[in-house]
Amino acid sequence: MALNNPAFNNPAFQDEKAVRSYPGGAQAAGLGAPTQAATTSHMATDAAAQAQLEGMYAAPAAGAVETDRMTVEDTVWKTVGLFAILLVTAAVGWVWTMSTVSPTTGPNILPWIIGMIGGFVLSLVVIFTSRKKIRPGLIFGYAAFEGLFVGGISAFFEMIWPGIVLQATLATLAVVGVTLALFASGKVRASKRATKVFMVAMIGYLVFSLINLGLMFFTPVGDNAFGLLSEPSFLFGIPWGVLIGIFVVIMAAYSLVLDFDSIQRGVRNGAPRQYGWLGGFGIMVTVVWLYIEILRILAILRGSN
Repeated sequence: MALNNPAFNNPAFQDEKAVRSYPGGAQAAGLGAPTQAATTSHMATDAAAQAQLEGMYAAPAAGAVETDRMTVEDTVWKTVGLFAILLVTAAVGWVWTMSTVSPTTGPNILPWIIGMIGGFVLSLVVIFTSRKKIRPGLIFGYAAFEGLFVGGISAFFEMIWPGIVLQATLATLAVVGVTLALFASGKVRASKRATKVFMVAMIGYLVFSLINLGLMFFTPVGDNAFGLLSEPSFLFGIPWGVLIGIFVVIMAAYSLVLDFDSIQRGVRNGAPRQYGWLGGFGIMVTVVWLYIEILRILAILRGSN
């Protein structure tokens, strides 16, 4: 079978000196009539060399393991692994939360609290130590704690508003899928101006969230349980909490775009393979944030009904 690789159109493979030095090259260059034995030997050598070249080009391309460099595919598999850990511990958190439910007692909020505090602490450790060294073990721990948090809070919301977890999950998958499709098609890209606006909005929302979190802790459940987001005020018939939630979902979607863009830059820059764990960590942080915001929007809508 002839070698049709375009690389062989390179002049280096067509140089006469190269032909002369290649096994069997004397015959190819017309430098004399070889003997029958020499011809047979040259033909065998040519066949062996051709088979070796065909084997090289038929072999799969070097991946992340062979090159020890970050690739999109390897980062995807690492991200899937982290979400698998999250789902397992989310199931644990769900069962743990519902284990105390009875006619006289409510759900156990301990998994929710442990997961939230543990995930927050480990996320800070990962963020501030990743410049020196990537520690996958810390990222695994973060995924496990986030699973407890997600499972615990999901069970709590499901008990109050049945069916809300499935709705929030489908909505989250839809937002992530649409954002990924738009990014992959090139229709959505991160820009310097949009990123600056995003950072300002994030700082403002962070301050608002800290204030709102304090109000939530000191407010009885069922009476402004979402703090300022539960205020019975409307704009065009839509609760303010829902409007703010939609704005936050848009910010989370743009944060996903930044995550995808960062992973692409890491691959282009030839970052070490272990940085794929950091890419998966970043995507998990954003997706969990997105899920919680959608869960809260649905709770406010169903609570107002």
